[in-house]
Amino acid sequence: MPDKKLDAILDPRGYQERPIIKLATRVSLDKLKNSKILFYDNTKLSFCYYGEVFTRIKENFKKIGISNFVDYRETVRGKDTKMLEEYAAMLAKEKPAAAVIALGDMGTSSATTIVTIALEKLGIPSVYVTAPPGSGVVRGVAFYRAGNLCLCEIDIYQASLPHDIHNQIDKKWDYIITSLTENGEKLAKAADIDFRLDRIKPADSGFIPLTDKIVVNENELYSPGCYMEEFMDYMDENHISDGLPMIPPTQKRYEKMFEYCPFDQNMVLAYEVGPSGKNITVKDVAVAAVMAGCKPQYMPVLVTAFKALSNQKYNFIQSVTTSYPGGNLVLVSGPLARELGISGMQGCLGPGYPANATIGRAVNLVIMNVCRSVPGFCDLDCQASAVEFTYCFGEEKELAPWKTINEEYFKEDETAVLVLKAEPARDFIDFLSLNGGDLIDTITDTCFTIGSNNAYLPGSLIIVITPDHAKMLMDFGYDKDKIREHIHLRAVNETAMVKGRGIVPVRPEGWDEKKHPMPVTRSPEDVFVVVAGGRGGHSQVILPWGLHSEAIIERVELPDGKPAKKISDFKRK
Repeated sequence: MPDKKLDAILDPRGYQERPIIKLATRVSLDKLKNSKILFYDNTKLSFCYYGEVFTRIKENFKKIGISNFVDYRETVRGKDTKMLEEYAAMLAKEKPAAAVIALGDMGTSSATTIVTIALEKLGIPSVYVTAPPGSGVVRGVAFYRAGNLCLCEIDIYQASLPHDIHNQIDKKWDYIITSLTENGEKLAKAADIDFRLDRIKPADSGFIPLTDKIVVNENELYSPGCYMEEFMDYMDENHISDGLPMIPPTQKRYEKMFEYCPFDQNMVLAYEVGPSGKNITVKDVAVAAVMAGCKPQYMPVLVTAFKALSNQKYNFIQSVTTSYPGGNLVLVSGPLARELGISGMQGCLGPGYPANATIGRAVNLVIMNVCRSVPGFCDLDCQASAVEFTYCFGEEKELAPWKTINEEYFKEDETAVLVLKAEPARDFIDFLSLNGGDLIDTITDTCFTIGSNNAYLPGSLIIVITPDHAKMLMDFGYDKDKIREHIHLRAVNETAMVKGRGIVPVRPEGWDEKKHPMPVTRSPEDVFVVVAGGRGGHSQVILPWGLHSEAIIERVELPDGKPAKKISDFKRK
């Protein structure tokens, strides 16, 4: 009996170059004493007593005769790779002999690593001070994008006192000096990155060696799902899955995914995202779509979603590794949503709707596999949430007593995709209000707490109301505009309650001095109102991440930029 072989499996991680950069040449300690030292604070030293990191390093430098310091402080939030490299080039104009960078503790860790790498490429010896949980993400970004980098890991957290921080710096003082003054083997040892994920590079062929792990048994070939356990074990062991069963991405399945995708497979949808620094291409999305269980007809929506995610105002580069437990919400509004079965009906934010489940899941699989934002390795999520598996639903025109999102932003026969980095939807219950005037207060109260990001970072939010609640509001005279205005004016926190809590505020200029109480939205336009679900008194509010991150809306378009009216428009000829 001839040997049987399994179909080859495409590597979901895509091709990754994994460069090894040449570190800048270090100067001697004596020369360092007569040179300028650059200190770059990415604003994370504003937290608690974290500023003592630089205070102690400067004190220790002064003890050995180094005192020529130049300080820069600016956030990396909201900057893409090109902007971060341009910022590093600006810092390099100071012509320092060395640079000390801090702090890589949380969400800004990835972007600050890119600045550090850029400084090394520009000939500036650098050491980057990191702390949990950001240290792991920094190691991953440095591993994928540079191969080596001097990372000074200290163990501090928000309740660390000045003497705790000083002790941590003193313990690492020899490492800091070595990182800035030694070359050769000592520098190589200091810059070695201990990173356990993806030690084995993806094969240049683009396929993973699954056939080496499975002995094909002729008698089992006709069993439905044969070898799925072995396939899943392999994917789980190599951290290229989300932990749920997946469809193996064979070449045939991959090619079928392009049946309704006339876009070039090498078309770049997002540039240099995540720890891997890899571009996200249409091919990457198609492979993830196969694994997630998508139909080929879903590809135009997925391509549009990634176009939206790549918008600079979404802050995709930071969103994929943030400690925030939110997902990348995909809301589809328009005729294609109905044609594809992307539901906004009863239970639409839960299980049971294949289009909702698989589209949202494909987005997350791309982020995990291509960007390598893998929990426990290169993802800062403190606890995470279920919306990081999938987060997708549709807007139903037949339920809405007002214009839907696609009609507001485009035309009735065109389809819109809205993306928002957001936390899981929070339920509000109101079976007893007899009119929309009482109901709007229930809704408003659910839009703000001092434990939510929008208490400190005002931004977009989505009200997802049931048909019953929508009717009550309309009957009381609350159309979309009045709902938005009411939420903006009334969803506020007492200013005294938000000070000293949560996260460092990022608010419009002048708000801290002028706004009392503090709104959770910047204007009524931040409030999106959607009717979805079944009859009853449970509606939901979706609150945002909001960290230099906007809700982005894109129209589903053909490759020539014309709007698609029906899914057959995408059918390959």
